[in-house]
Amino acid sequence: MRVFVTGATGFVGSAVVSELIAAGHSVLGLCRSETGAAALRAAGAHANPGSLEDLDSLKRGAAATDAVVHTAFIHDFSRFKENCDIDRRAIEALGETLAGSDRPLIVTSAVGMLSPGRLATEDLLPPADPHVPRVSEQAAFAFAPRGVRAMAVRLPQVHGAGDHAFTPHLIDVARDKGVAAYVGGGANRWPAVHRFDAARLYRLALEKGTAGARYHAVADEGVPLRILAEIIGRRLGLPVKSIAAEEAAGHFGWFATFAAMDAPTSSAWTRRELGWQPTEIGLVADLDSPAYFAS
Repeated sequence: MRVFVTGATGFVGSAVVSELIAAGHSVLGLCRSETGAAALRAAGAHANPGSLEDLDSLKRGAAATDAVVHTAFIHDFSRFKENCDIDRRAIEALGETLAGSDRPLIVTSAVGMLSPGRLATEDLLPPADPHVPRVSEQAAFAFAPRGVRAMAVRLPQVHGAGDHAFTPHLIDVARDKGVAAYVGGGANRWPAVHRFDAARLYRLALEKGTAGARYHAVADEGVPLRILAEIIGRRLGLPVKSIAAEEAAGHFGWFATFAAMDAPTSSAWTRRELGWQPTEIGLVADLDSPAYFAS
């Protein structure tokens, strides 16, 4: 199958590209620069120059392939709503191109706000909340009646070599503040998955997935933040302490919401449906290694 992958040079997308090629698929990857194009060629993929805001480049990629895997997203939380709008328009451009073809469109979503404090399952719908403006799933599934085989892969905290998301930010805050902190009792839980396990799930969804399905790429259902803080403190030689909820914003800044997030998530249905079994190292063991503290 010839697959168009957005975010093809990113942390998750590059793993998806490698997984698809290893399974015998041909990949056309969206890239913004010649450096990105060279990386794709080195991985055995073809390059489609463009960006999420260049809708013509997205339409060209979708028109030239048998399926689309959309992993790209602009992770700048200071412009979150604007970036969610860019994501929506990109998915709409992909959907319009695929309409009437029954070709797969797999988009990327998140598990964080599905069911705070309770185990989230695949049947739960994204919250209709103006404070959660990301509508990747809604935008994709709107094309289902128009002959698009739309599916969603929901990601938790994704870890592995090259991680630059939530866990590294916890480390950066600890270095800056001189203390590895958690909120309250630190029992709030982060679900997690290794990038290679996530990539395998995208491939299985492409090959075996059902139209309208929402798949959870979750290996660890929920790791308590206190455990992560304790590892960070030990690795950096810093004290570990609890801070009150009202102090979280002052300590973590914009990251306070994520530092206090309790988002346990199940992938039991996904595993049964697709035969997906995570095999890579878990978040706790991965974090407790020199790689996360090299810089």
